[in-house]
Amino acid sequence: MKNIITLQLIIYIGVFSYTQNSDIIAIQQMMNNQVAAWNKGNLEEFMQGYLVSDSLLFIGKNGRNYGWKTTLNNYRNNYPDVESMGILSFDAVKFEKLHAKIYFVTGQWKLVRSNGNLKGWFSLIIQKIKGKWKITHDHSS
Repeated sequence: MKNIITLQLIIYIGVFSYTQNSDIIAIQQMMNNQVAAWNKGNLEEFMQGYLVSDSLLFIGKNGRNYGWKTTLNNYRNNYPDVESMGILSFDAVKFEKLHAKIYFVTGQWKLVRSNGNLKGWFSLIIQKIKGKWKITHDHSS
C-alpha cells in the first residue's frame, strides 16, 4: 500500500511539474513573440500578447489605463517610430503560478536606443483564456 501511495505521489508531482513547465514555456514563447514584434517595430503584433478587452489594465508612469486599444494608442504615442522603440529585451524573469490558468510574472525590461537607453521593471498577470496565454494586467515602470 505504501509503495502505491508513493508511486501515485511521484506521478502527481511529475504531471504537475510537466504542466507547470509547459505553461511557462508557452508564456515565454508569447513574451518572445512580443520582443520579436517590438524589435521589428510592429506594435500591433506586439499587442497580441495582451487580452483584447476593455478590462485590460495597464499601470505605468501616467497611472492606470484600461483597454487594449488605449494601451496600443499609449504605446504609439510614447514610441512613434522604430528609433524611439529601440531594441527590447526582458531579463530576470520570474514565474509564479497563482492558479491552474493564472501566472504572476515579474522581470526587467530594457530598451537599447540610439537616443538613450531605457529600463524598468514589470509585473504581469497572465491568464490562459480560450487556450491562449494573455496579459490581463501590466504594471511597468
